[in-house]
Amino acid sequence: MQSKDAVIVGQGPAGISAALYLQRAGLQTVLVGGGPGGLAKAERIDNYYGLPAISGADLHAAGVAQARALGAELADDQVVGVEYDGAAFTLVGSKDRYTGRAILFATGAARVTPPIPGLKDLEGQGVSYCAVCDGFFYRGKEVAVLGNGDYALHEAGELLPLAAKVTLLTDGKPAPENLPDNLAVDTRPIDHLEGSPLQAVHFREGESLPVSGLFVALGVASAADLAKKIGIFTEGQYIKVNGKMETNFPGIYAAGDCVGGLLQVAKAVGEGAIAGTAMVQYLRKK
Repeated sequence: MQSKDAVIVGQGPAGISAALYLQRAGLQTVLVGGGPGGLAKAERIDNYYGLPAISGADLHAAGVAQARALGAELADDQVVGVEYDGAAFTLVGSKDRYTGRAILFATGAARVTPPIPGLKDLEGQGVSYCAVCDGFFYRGKEVAVLGNGDYALHEAGELLPLAAKVTLLTDGKPAPENLPDNLAVDTRPIDHLEGSPLQAVHFREGESLPVSGLFVALGVASAADLAKKIGIFTEGQYIKVNGKMETNFPGIYAAGDCVGGLLQVAKAVGEGAIAGTAMVQYLRKK
């Protein structure tokens, strides 16, 4: 386990910007994530104040070098859960756990939602995106988790002690390794969902799986997915914040694409600076 003053989820412009302010204030920071995200896909950025045209990859590399020069650490890991014990926050990663007195969500907001007929219509009627939030309502019932990565396995692990049966649905993709013994797996492609509320998942080959709940956990957990696990207010796929980038949960901040608005590097950097400054003030008072 790594223990720091602050833990940042995301290694893009907002997270790097916040880390610069935290480190300059003498507070130790770790940024957990899998790289620059969408920034790396930008072939040419020519509207950033004061800089000539530069690639997204080069701009990110320069930011990382700045943060590391000030002592910030970067951890290549996928965050799948978040915990709070009343004194500190712990981000649960696939490889390690990261504890801090304050955290910042600074990841992209994209949620992977497959075009399965019935999925959108049944959100809140059997389709959920948070096992910690909604698992309680499916005690003793048969449920399924849609996904085939670490995040899906984490969500399934939350449901196994509650549900009568949990089935991992990979929708035609290979099943992951190291599955729990009591987790069923079905790799068949999904055709559509049935019922209102949800009653069954139908496969393309014609058969179906009766379930009361389907938990979508494709790809990696978005910032909003993680925020919901401890009661942070969200609006759609975005985290709600005030002018200081504070959420409704003291000690937790959010900045960048995950709070919505203009999806530009300049905005993300500015919000990261606001969040980093606010986090410094919060941590010095604790």
